[in-house]
Amino acid sequence: MKTQQMPSPVWHPFTQAKTAPPPLKVRRGNGIYLELEDGRNIVDCISSWWVNVHGHSQPEIAKAIYEQSQILEHVIFAGFTHDPAERLANEVLKYLPANLAKVFFSDNGTTAVEVAMKMAYQFWQNKDNKERVKFVNFDQGYHGETVGSMSLGKSTAFFKPFEKLLFETDSIPFPATWEGDKDVHLKEEESLSKLKSLFATQGQRYVAVIIEPLIQGAGGMRMCRIEFMQELEKLVHEYGILLIYDEVMTGFGRTGDWFACAKSKTRPDIICLSKGLTGGFLPLALTIATEEIYQSFYSDDIQKAFFHSHSYTGNPLACAAAYASIKLLNDMQNNFKDMAKLHQMFFQKWLGNCQFLEKLRYCGTILAFDVITDERTHYFNALGLTMRQAFLDEGLLIRPLGNTIYLMPPYCIRADELELIYKKTATVISKLLAA
Repeated sequence: MKTQQMPSPVWHPFTQAKTAPPPLKVRRGNGIYLELEDGRNIVDCISSWWVNVHGHSQPEIAKAIYEQSQILEHVIFAGFTHDPAERLANEVLKYLPANLAKVFFSDNGTTAVEVAMKMAYQFWQNKDNKERVKFVNFDQGYHGETVGSMSLGKSTAFFKPFEKLLFETDSIPFPATWEGDKDVHLKEEESLSKLKSLFATQGQRYVAVIIEPLIQGAGGMRMCRIEFMQELEKLVHEYGILLIYDEVMTGFGRTGDWFACAKSKTRPDIICLSKGLTGGFLPLALTIATEEIYQSFYSDDIQKAFFHSHSYTGNPLACAAAYASIKLLNDMQNNFKDMAKLHQMFFQKWLGNCQFLEKLRYCGTILAFDVITDERTHYFNALGLTMRQAFLDEGLLIRPLGNTIYLMPPYCIRADELELIYKKTATVISKLLAA
């Protein structure tokens, strides 16, 4: 008699369990590949939600975690410190603008943003500038899923059930651009003009401006120019307001440089890092601030201390993984610095003549384009879900953002493997649009 399989007790993220197909069980990962329980191999074209920058099961990071686990697996981080955290903090700072000086540890990108918000808010409170209570964000920006970070990203489609919980922010247009965009200067002027108007009329109320620099991730891989980032920094600092970069996704090589701030030659006051930090092995995040911000908390008054933590703050295993990952990145910088050329070449070869595609954009290791469809805006539209399954049928893990298809592979990918992804992507799009 056949045994009836019990339903799984696992509740999966970003999934409507009633209508979604059963989740695919992964047996193991190796490099760019995921081996499923049924024996199929899937190419991880998006680095598993953008974290596995070196691919899966990277042996040097695994070794670093194992070796650290024999020494110290965890210790309370209030009143204690340890070499893995100190070493990691010093190493990360080498690749960041010189104004960033103090490293605060947490465990995920959302928390890194929440920490940045609280840090920026209390900075002004500690300086007795208590009228500064409001943040400025960009339309379609996504910053995470706590109440504070959701408030900054409420213009996305993700947080409708929680609208009444969220606090008010001022949003300005993000000057999204692409190859051949003739209106980019007008869009940038509109964004900066609106921001300047807000500053001129109520600048004394603002805590900070937050942006995903160069690339908005979950909002649709929307990209802006380096020139805009430079003008934004100049304007925000001219009015004495803090500038926060959410580099949770763009950090650690994704833009073709170590960080978007390095690529754009700009200097935020606070930067948020996670995702690629540990190469996908363990949860870890950093929120890094200037010395000036840190000094506003440095006081005889206990109430001016920064009261934020979680149980696994500064976890030594995660710190060891992150340090090993950064050392690997340093040895393979050409892998992420040269990937843009391969993206351009293979897109033109396999997809350049497709009349159903538009708004090609690329930055570093990321390439994105939109499929022309009547369903143009909603993240959960039918086309996106259909394409996701069609890609899986071709052995590709690609999760379209609505009608936006993007590729963000691990840096270990070979040129022939990347070209095969483009070839199969062209096959999927041709079949779907011909149907």
